Amino acid sequence: MAKTAELILDGKTYKLPVVEGTENEVALDISNLLEETGAITLDFGYKNTGATKSAITFLDGDKGILRYRGYSIEDLAAHSSFLEVAYLLIFGELPTTDQLGKFSGDIKRHTMVHEDIKKILDGFPSTSHPMGVLASLFCAQTAFYPESLDPNRSAEGVYLSIVRSLAKMPTFAAWAYKNAVGHPVNYPDNSLEYCSRFLKMLYALPAEQYEVDPVVADALDKLLILHADHEQNCSTSTVRIVGSSKASIYSSISAGINALWGPLHGGANQEVILMLEAIKKDGGDTEKWINKAKDKNSGFRLMGFGHRVYKNFDPRAKIIKKAADDVLNKLGVNDPVLEIAMKLEEVALRDPYFIERKLYPNVDFYSGIIYRALGIPVDMFTVMFAMGRLPGWIAQWKELRENKEPIGRPRQIYVGQQLRDYVPINKR
Repeated sequence: MAKTAELILDGKTYKLPVVEGTENEVALDISNLLEETGAITLDFGYKNTGATKSAITFLDGDKGILRYRGYSIEDLAAHSSFLEVAYLLIFGELPTTDQLGKFSGDIKRHTMVHEDIKKILDGFPSTSHPMGVLASLFCAQTAFYPESLDPNRSAEGVYLSIVRSLAKMPTFAAWAYKNAVGHPVNYPDNSLEYCSRFLKMLYALPAEQYEVDPVVADALDKLLILHADHEQNCSTSTVRIVGSSKASIYSSISAGINALWGPLHGGANQEVILMLEAIKKDGGDTEKWINKAKDKNSGFRLMGFGHRVYKNFDPRAKIIKKAADDVLNKLGVNDPVLEIAMKLEEVALRDPYFIERKLYPNVDFYSGIIYRALGIPVDMFTVMFAMGRLPGWIAQWKELRENKEPIGRPRQIYVGQQLRDYVPINKR
């Protein structure tokens, strides 16, 4: 017998269906609440509201679990590649050798962008934030591929848009960086794999040979895997709600890029570096700042430690810590800011105060360290995040489309003025 919950309103009892997920998550189905009771629920920020059923990502913050399509993030990071994970997220199963070969080959064939996009890029001053440039260039694809605007597009057409999105995102991201530093843009070298191709576009200078460091490429590949999806966060929910209007994949993902741009969402690893630089500017006394973090009246908190979702540990942090160590050891970077980071990490992993409060270094802490070591400016950190999150956004947009979900339309409780008489301007 199906489970139900009971809601009592004005003395009348209403039955609400209980929905259970495959991992025993429980939800009260209030889809017909307004129709049956005349009332709605109020949930600021949708913190307790499930807007959809999804088969893509499972996250249990209390237990430190993150799974894509049922596969643990630990297994995927250890054995998979970013494009293999992208295929898994978007199409639901791990690809065969032939399927992955075709997918990778299709992406390579679409890495180039229309030359007219350079005219759009040239219109941005070098002071433009790379995220604004990225969102604009990505959305501009609706103009170059107007067939993507057809809400009833065929499965083959949707697949082509998916491939183009994954193929061109690194090109747009690298060009956004080149615009910021005033360098001429590089074109993709399709003899290289996904992350190596991006790194060469990012760093190569004209008339110079550029060899991609495999340790760096591997670390970036892992970072992109760890960021590939994270359930119904702000940017993902934005992609879904924009997509629910039957907007194109390009405009929906552009909206997600803009949502990620906000400092409360995608800027956490940037905040880590800004904090480390502030500590360095103050003289680099980590003990002083550790003590300030312990003092609840100081108003200071360590950025990159603990996580709002993960209550025990961030499973992604354990994975990326090794990649961060590998990058620092391989590059031999001599950077006082990164030395401060290592001292903070050492304290947080052994100090009872941090251990008891589960203030462990999280994925933002280590990703910030890696990007700093690679010489990537802080304004580009969120662009790197967007590159990683792209497969998840695509998968969510595709799932919404295939499930034929209705257009998103949140409700509100009006708290403004009641009806009042209009007063002509000459009598006010």
